[in-house]
Amino acid sequence: MPPTSLRTTSHRPLIAPATAALFFTLAATLHLPAQDRAGRPAALAQMQQMKVADGLEVTLFACEPAVRNPTNLDIDSRGRVWCTEGVNYRLWQKWGKLQPSGDRIVILEDTDRDGVADSEKTFYQGNDINTALGICVLGSRILVSRSPDILVFEDKNGDDKADGPPRKLFTGIAGVDHDHGVHAFTFGPDGKLYFNFGNEGKQLLDEAGRPVQDLSGRVVAAHGKPYRQGMVFRCEPDGSKLETLAWNFRNNYETAVDAFGTLWQSDNDDDGNKGVRINFVMEYGNYGYTDEVTGAGWGNKRSNLETDIPLRHWHLNDPGVVPNLLQTGAGSPTGMCIYEGSLLPEVFRGQMIHCDAGPRVVRAYPVENDGAGYRARIVDVVSSDNDWFRPSDVCVAPDGALLISDWNDAGVGGHYMADQKLEAMTGRIYRVAPKGHKPSVPALDLRTPDAATAALASPNHATRYLAWNALHQAGAAAESALKKQWNSSNPRLRARALHLLARIPGKESATVATALTDTDPNLRITGLRIARQLALPLEPLVQALVRDPQPQVRRECAIALRFLSTPAAAKLWADLAGQYDGADRWYLEALGIGAEGKWDACLGAYLTAQPNAIQTPAGRSIIWRSRAKQTPALLAKIIKDPATPEADKPRYFRAFDFQSGPEKEAALVELLTAAAK
Repeated sequence: MPPTSLRTTSHRPLIAPATAALFFTLAATLHLPAQDRAGRPAALAQMQQMKVADGLEVTLFACEPAVRNPTNLDIDSRGRVWCTEGVNYRLWQKWGKLQPSGDRIVILEDTDRDGVADSEKTFYQGNDINTALGICVLGSRILVSRSPDILVFEDKNGDDKADGPPRKLFTGIAGVDHDHGVHAFTFGPDGKLYFNFGNEGKQLLDEAGRPVQDLSGRVVAAHGKPYRQGMVFRCEPDGSKLETLAWNFRNNYETAVDAFGTLWQSDNDDDGNKGVRINFVMEYGNYGYTDEVTGAGWGNKRSNLETDIPLRHWHLNDPGVVPNLLQTGAGSPTGMCIYEGSLLPEVFRGQMIHCDAGPRVVRAYPVENDGAGYRARIVDVVSSDNDWFRPSDVCVAPDGALLISDWNDAGVGGHYMADQKLEAMTGRIYRVAPKGHKPSVPALDLRTPDAATAALASPNHATRYLAWNALHQAGAAAESALKKQWNSSNPRLRARALHLLARIPGKESATVATALTDTDPNLRITGLRIARQLALPLEPLVQALVRDPQPQVRRECAIALRFLSTPAAAKLWADLAGQYDGADRWYLEALGIGAEGKWDACLGAYLTAQPNAIQTPAGRSIIWRSRAKQTPALLAKIIKDPATPEADKPRYFRAFDFQSGPEKEAALVELLTAAAK
C-alpha cells in the first residue's frame, strides 16, 4: 500500500466457537467450495463492523485461501473477477519470499449467481508479476502493471491460462517492489489506454529498451524538462502515440476516465502531512509536488509560502500549479473507478468511487461545476473501524454492482505488513449492491451494430471495450445504431456514441461540428477533445467556442491552443484571457497551459486588447502566471505600485522564481535600485 503514517498492530476479531460451528453447518448446506471455508468465518465476522451507504449491502464474494493480499482487480464481460496478488510483497523485508513460484493472477467466478465465487483459477503465476499493482482485461489481452514492466498476456484459445510468457509493452520503469511504481491501465471512451506511475517510476522505455518519446517530442523521463515525479499517460492499445498528460504527482495511484474523456485520480502525500488529494487532471498540467523549476521539495523555504502544510505540500501558491479538487486528510489512496451505471443510488452515478486503505474506507466524491473547474464533497460507500479492512481497488461488474478488493492487513504503508507467513495470509473480495439484488450478467451480443451499441451502454469497462472495437470495426455500418444512442437523453451514453461516430471515415468533421453546437457543455467539451485527438483544424473550432457561456468549455479552448503558434491562436488566447474573472484558478491555469511555448505572442495580444490590465485583479493574475519576456518588468511595476498591498507583494516576488533571462535580471536590479532610494 502507499506509504502513510497510519500503521496499526491490532489483532483480528476472534470467532466464537458457536459462531464457527454455525457457519460450517451453513457452509455445508450452501455447498461452499471446501478451499474457501477456512477464511470465511473470520471474514464474515469482520464484515459485522462495516458501515455501508443507505440502500446498499455488502456481501462476501471471496476470501482466503482463494485469494491472498489482492492488490488490484478487473472484471471481465462475463462478470469474472481477475485479481493480482501480493503475497511476495517487499522481498527485501525480513519475511523474504513467501511464495517461491511467484505471485498469481487469479480468476474468480460466481457460476451459480448467488453472489459467492465458487470457481478459482490461476491464470498465471510467476516472479515477474510479484505484487503487480495493476490488471486490465481487454478481451483476450490482459495487461499487467508491475515495475519495471507493462506485461501483455494473451489467452486466444480461451482456456483461462496464459498462452505463454508475456511480452513487454513498456519497460525500464523504476519503483520495482515499490507502491510508487507503475499502476493499472484503463480503457477510455476514445479507444485509447490511460495509465500512470508514481514518483518512483521515473521513465518509460519501449519493448526494446529505448527511451520513449511522446507526441510532444519529449523523452518521457522525470528530468524536469518539464516532467517531474509521478505522471499520467495516454496511448494507443499497442502502446504507440504516447502522450504525457500531466506530471508532478507523488503517488498518483490509478487514473479513472469518464465518458466525456475527463480524467480523475488521487495522490498520496508525504507521511503524516494530511495532504492526500483528489485531482481533476487537466491535460498538460503541472501538479506541484515539487518546485517546477528546481525540483525542490515542498518543505524548502520559498516566498509566498502557504500557511497550512497540507496546502504547502502541493505548492498551491505557485504560478503554474493546477489546483486540487479536494484534500481528504491522512490516508493511503489506492484504486479508483468512475461509476457510470444505474444500479446504485443516484448520489453515486457518474461519480468517482475510490479506495483509501489508510482510513479504511471506500468513498464517492460527488462533483459539481465550479467556474472552469469543479468542487467535490465526500460520501462514504463502505467503511470499517476494523484495522484489517484495507481496500485496494474497486471495479464495476456488468450488472452495475461494485466489487472491492481488500488487502486485509493490520499494517498499511511503510513497506510493512502484519501477515508475514503464507499460511496466515488473508485477502477478501466484497460485493456492494442494493439490498436483495441478485447478481446477474447481461447477455453479450456483438453480432449487429444495434446489439453492440446496447453493450456500449454497459457500466463495465471490459464489456465496453469489446463493444467499442466491434462498432469501430463496423465503421459506417454502425452509424445508424450509434446515432440512436447519440439522440438519447443520457449524456454519458451520447458521449460514448460521439467518440465512435467521429471515427467513422469521412464523418470526423461533421460529427465534431454537431457536438460543438450541442446544448450540453460536456458534449461540446468532448467534441473539442475529439478534434484534438483526430488532429482536425483547431482554429475555427476554438473560434466557434471562444465566447461560450460555460467557462469549462472555454477552459478546453485554452488547452486546445497549446500546440498552435499562429497569430490567430494568440488573438484567440487573448479573447479567452479577456473573459477571466480574476479569481478562477482553474481558468488561469488553463490559460497558462494554452500559452506554453508562445507566451510573448499571447501576453502581447492580451495587453494590446486590455491596455489597462495591469490595474485589474484579472490582469495582475495573468501577469503573475505568465512567462513572457516582458513579464519581469511588469512584475516589478506591480511591486513598486503604491496601490499594491504589502501582503500581496510576496506573491509577485515568488513569480520571479519562474522567470529567466536578462529581462529578469534587469527587473530585479530595478527593484533593488528603487528600494535603495
